[in-house]
Amino acid sequence: MHLDVQDLRNFYYRSTLGRAAQASVRGRLLDIWPEAKGQTVAGFGFAVPLLRPYLAEARRVIALMPAPQGVMVWPAGMPNVSVLSEETLWPLETGRVDKLVVMHGLETSERPSALLEECFRVLGPGGKAVFIAPNRAGLWSRSDRTPFGYGRPYTLGQLESQLKAHSFLPERHATALYQMPSERRFWLKTGPLMERMGRRLPSVFPCGAFLVEASKRVQPASGNPVRSSIRNPLPVLQPKPETSPI
Repeated sequence: MHLDVQDLRNFYYRSTLGRAAQASVRGRLLDIWPEAKGQTVAGFGFAVPLLRPYLAEARRVIALMPAPQGVMVWPAGMPNVSVLSEETLWPLETGRVDKLVVMHGLETSERPSALLEECFRVLGPGGKAVFIAPNRAGLWSRSDRTPFGYGRPYTLGQLESQLKAHSFLPERHATALYQMPSERRFWLKTGPLMERMGRRLPSVFPCGAFLVEASKRVQPASGNPVRSSIRNPLPVLQPKPETSPI
């Protein structure tokens, strides 16, 4: 079940906790992808809070929002790059995307397998994707006051296994959202400190969300190769030389 785009916008852009969550997840994404110069970057679900750093240098930025969620104009004050699309039928050419960010898309999808197949389709050769999903063991997945409390939370192993089953190769992962999912002043003030401390803790420590970077794995062609040329052509097929009349 996708959340309404108005609820997502209000959380990330109009609440103190949402802006803190945006900073935490976006900071971890920038650790993985510090730039995207000359590349095509796409986001699916509600990934727009993470895409702004790539607007300046990327060749193109596209924000895909699923129809059950709804769409909003983004970014503010600039030409719109957000598009309303079917969940498993994106208006993108095959192999067009260099970098793909999926947030609030996989865990809320009713057809996650078909969604991953669509992610695989739009990625080009050497393309990479970052999938962001709530941690099953974290506090954020247990609170419906944030978007991370909706849908199916994952363990890191479950998320990586699902990606492998759809021809993705997980390469590295990061964690985010170590602060408490609370609007209380004390937890908001200590949030930045908890985020810094969380980065130094082992990944098994219950964070709020996982970020898994995966590349598109293309299987080599199987079977025996067939040569397109004939080594020793039959002489009968060669043109007959012309003879002079007697």
